[in-house]
Formats: sequence, structure tokens, C-alpha cells
Amino acid sequence: MKMNARFAAVVLGAGLFLVPAVTIAQGPPPGAGYGQGGYGQGGPGYGQRPGGPGGPGGWDAPPSDYTRDIQRNGFRDGMQGAQRDFDNRRRPNVNNRDEYRNYRGPERRVYRQAFDRGYRAWWDHSRMGGRRPY
Repeated sequence: MKMNARFAAVVLGAGLFLVPAVTIAQGPPPGAGYGQGGYGQGGPGYGQRPGGPGGPGGWDAPPSDYTRDIQRNGFRDGMQGAQRDFDNRRRPNVNNRDEYRNYRGPERRVYRQAFDRGYRAWWDHSRMGGRRPY
């Protein structure tokens, strides 16, 4: 019986010591500014501009002559389609994108031109200065 009591005291004492030690090793909990900046937190950090992706002046921003939503959406969708093709190791071919071929909304020609321009802009950037495909 004394052996069980000693064993329980050792285990309990170790547990009371380890819980605060783990808490101290982790540091304090995040403050009010958590998630407001830094890498991967949504704020300006590595690879991000204050305007965010597609912000003013970035390589991935829609051209300034795209003043209509249909053009900006087509450009953005083209960039996202090119990114997906890269991620899935597909050859760069805008005609293989369902979003490009099957768009049935208003002003189909305008959307497809903007999509094509965004698609090509992403691939040109990836070949010239961004991530290298394959």
C-alpha cells in the first residue's frame, strides 16, 4: 500500500511540474494583433503587398484598361486557371480550361479575351521571374 501511495505521489508531482513547464515553453497566448500580419497571416508579409494579391501595381493586377467587372473577373479566373494547371502538372493551354471553353455568361467574347490575357500573364511571369514550371 505504501508503494502505491509513493508511486501516486511521484506521478502527481511530475504532472504538476510538467503542465506549467509546457505552458512556459509555448509562450503566452496570442494577443489582439494575432492574424494581423506576418507570413501566412493575411497581412503584408513574404510575397504580399499592402494591397494584397492583385493589388495596385502588382504583376498579377488586372490591366488598367480593364474597367469593367467582366474583364477583371475573366483576368482573375485566367490567372487562377493557369495556377491550377501548374499545380496539376498540365501543359499550358488555355483551351483545356473548362472555365474558358464553357463560359455562357454575358459578353462571352470579352470574358474569354480577358481570361486568355490573365492565363498568359501568369505563365509568362512563372517562366520569367516566378516559380519555374516543371
